[in-house]
Amino acid sequence: MNQLILATHNDHKAQEFRDILPQYSVQTLADLGHDEEIEETATNLEGNSFLKAETIFKRYGYVVISDDSGLEVDALKGAPGVYSARYAGEPRNDQRNTKKLLDQLQGVSNRKAQFRTVITLMNAENSFQFEGIVSGTIAQSPRGEAGFGYDPVFVPKGYQQTFAELAAKVKNKISHRANAIEKLLNFINEHPTFC
Repeated sequence: MNQLILATHNDHKAQEFRDILPQYSVQTLADLGHDEEIEETATNLEGNSFLKAETIFKRYGYVVISDDSGLEVDALKGAPGVYSARYAGEPRNDQRNTKKLLDQLQGVSNRKAQFRTVITLMNAENSFQFEGIVSGTIAQSPRGEAGFGYDPVFVPKGYQQTFAELAAKVKNKISHRANAIEKLLNFINEHPTFC
């Protein structure tokens, strides 16, 4: 089975990649024995995604994929965006981030938002990036037990349920990450020698 190194410590994210890419053995930083956090110092998703891939490729020399994702809310001028994981400060905490988001949207009628992810694929010669977006709205309060991050308050367009209420197989067909992974997979299939 083909192996891909995913530059993350996030088990939820890794599981989404594994669910969407069953034909690959997706290994994480924990599998590499890489315990330290990678500094996300860029000011956009593209930059952070690239930084993570570059750090791991330079250290280990494996073909690597990395992603950076963010929730972009219209009424907050695109915030929390690149700061989504640490929106309520350190240490990162999904519940506190969600509470801050809902507090800032109290009384706001425009609840349009989108999840956006940027995946970087890197080998010794090149790197490529793939973007995925899913549009939706922010619910008035958290609903559902599945997923992670802002999933309990994000209602994807065309659905009544939040990401945290949808079955994983449904989310993994329509999510921002699924969209980007599909582009990644198409690229790998067209360029089998890249990996």
